[in-house]
Amino acid sequence: MRAGALKDIALQLQNAAAAAGRPVPRLLAVSKTQDATAVADLADAGQVAFGENYVQETAGKQPALADRGLEWHLIGHLQSNKAREAATLFDWVQTVDRPKLVAALAGHRAPDRPPLNVLIQVNIDDEASKHGCQPGDVAALATAIAAQPRLKLRGLMVIPTPHPDPEQRRDAFRRTRQLFEALRAEHPDVDTLSMGMSDDFAIAIAEGATMVRIGTALFGARKTRDPGLGTRDPEKGD
Repeated sequence: MRAGALKDIALQLQNAAAAAGRPVPRLLAVSKTQDATAVADLADAGQVAFGENYVQETAGKQPALADRGLEWHLIGHLQSNKAREAATLFDWVQTVDRPKLVAALAGHRAPDRPPLNVLIQVNIDDEASKHGCQPGDVAALATAIAAQPRLKLRGLMVIPTPHPDPEQRRDAFRRTRQLFEALRAEHPDVDTLSMGMSDDFAIAIAEGATMVRIGTALFGARKTRDPGLGTRDPEKGD
């Protein structure tokens, strides 16, 4: 079943990219609340990159998947006191939004590991309920990340206001693409613009997404999170 869903999504991404005249983006499978078996099923079908919201939840499922060569992305809000674990567990952190977090992640990334890939999360619509830095703070934050040898600046991540009509999110995607291009002008190695989910990825691709975060369309309806892990869901995925 999941193999079929993965194949279907891959085709949809190809078609959306072709229609927009854009390169096909990378697919990040949003596996938050999914157990290790569900992740393994998708990995067996060829998926490599998985997105998680919570450090503790990821730590619980990784051991059963350790021999699969998977790539783990943190797409949930990260508190500074979890930076040590995040720097150990993840290959990417997509939600860096403040200088304190930059220093904490860099300080805990082991020297025998590749640099931690980092995306700056931008609160593109200035929503009080959302994490992310302001667009005007991106340049300074990027400079701070680039100065850390244990971190690698890769680009931007954004979640626009969830308007019922996905077409209403287009302007936010477009503004993020402009911000991304400005960032790339200063940091030529920047290559990743993470935006778009199950209901709006075609619009995000048309506006320049190089990575889309898909959960529901791959795994089905989201499972209820283990209450032992807390109740706050920072909505950093699909």
